[in-house]
Amino acid sequence: MMRELLRKAPICAILRNVPSELLETYGETVFRGGIRMFEVAMNSQDGPRQIERLKQHFKDRPEVKVGAGTVTTPDRCREAEMAGADFFLTPSVSEYTLKFCRERQISLLPGVMTPSDVALCLEYGYTVMKLFPAGDLPPRYIDSLKGPFDGTDYVAVGGVNRENVRSFFDRGFIGVGIGGNLIPKEYVIEGRWDLAKYFVRDLVKAAGCNNPQF
Repeated sequence: MMRELLRKAPICAILRNVPSELLETYGETVFRGGIRMFEVAMNSQDGPRQIERLKQHFKDRPEVKVGAGTVTTPDRCREAEMAGADFFLTPSVSEYTLKFCRERQISLLPGVMTPSDVALCLEYGYTVMKLFPAGDLPPRYIDSLKGPFDGTDYVAVGGVNRENVRSFFDRGFIGVGIGGNLIPKEYVIEGRWDLAKYFVRDLVKAAGCNNPQF
């Protein structure tokens, strides 16, 4: 399921602690910049409610998917499910979350870094994983994982920005997640949403994916 989502929307906007009063404006700006996948971190203030609000905001645009990130505890799993998250993400391997999503057929992008992490995800049937922190790992680390774990694919999260986004796809990642580098903070603080939209648009263009989203 995650592979199909990423085929349609290979860039995920990570929203962590976006001010509540700016949520819809921020989301709409990112959408107009060309991104169709959103992750709301569950450890943000009022994370579940922000998921509900974004899903309501984009209810007439079915191509937009809103997921829950940092889903690492039983409570967060239940809260994310009740909020209607389209998919879950974790920063590391959470066996409870693996079981929870498999039992309920919820799309999950589990976070991995080591071969042991990958092996555990494969035990639960997950072949698409989030490599985190991708920006801190050697450029060919993905090849080291794909060698013994054939059939796996990875999404790069951590350290991705407009200048290096294309390099991750060139290395073989099928998607990327971008949080703090998505929009310059001063644009948000000063309400310069037109500039923010074009910044996101330039990032999407720099990614250069062969995808209708672009």
